[in-house]
Amino acid sequence: MLADPESAPDAQLWEAIAGDDHAAFTTLFERHAQAVWNYAYRLTGSWSAAEDVLSTTFLTAWRRRADVVLIRESALPWLYTVAANLVRNDHRRRSRFLRLVPKLAVPEESRDHAEELAEQDHTQQRLKKVLAAVDELPASEREAVQLCMVGRMSTADAAELLGITEVSVRSRLSRARTRLRRMTSDDSMTEESFDE
Repeated sequence: MLADPESAPDAQLWEAIAGDDHAAFTTLFERHAQAVWNYAYRLTGSWSAAEDVLSTTFLTAWRRRADVVLIRESALPWLYTVAANLVRNDHRRRSRFLRLVPKLAVPEESRDHAEELAEQDHTQQRLKKVLAAVDELPASEREAVQLCMVGRMSTADAAELLGITEVSVRSRLSRARTRLRRMTSDDSMTEESFDE
């Protein structure tokens, strides 16, 4: 436990925090909370969102206190990175939700049966073309696609099954999508190709 946390530099505070020193964490919070809130407000444009980002940033700091060793002179760069990631993830989540909303609306008009059959045939042909292209991918990318895109497994579960990191699975999926777009000449190649 630090004798005088108020005068300790951030690196020293972080060492104490890693050892579960609540007073050191309180000092770090009081020292940087306003700067993190200001940064979050600039990113979100919302007072309440900035409050949420502030509290979640410091909650993340407390949870990761034992495994973060990047704090040198100031904790602010790390805290800003956490805040930016939180805002970015929230933005992605909201974007996915907004893209999903139109799909939830059920059209009231009945469609022509011939149109439905033609669309199903087109979808079947596209799916066959994509699956044939998947078979031509390099083995590591093919495994990732088959598990995550075809098999609907989460990237975390696929990573555990393959014995690699989740980042590696995502990287393989990204490379596979790029190859599949080229191989199928279809710029709309995403997971939706497997949804139909």
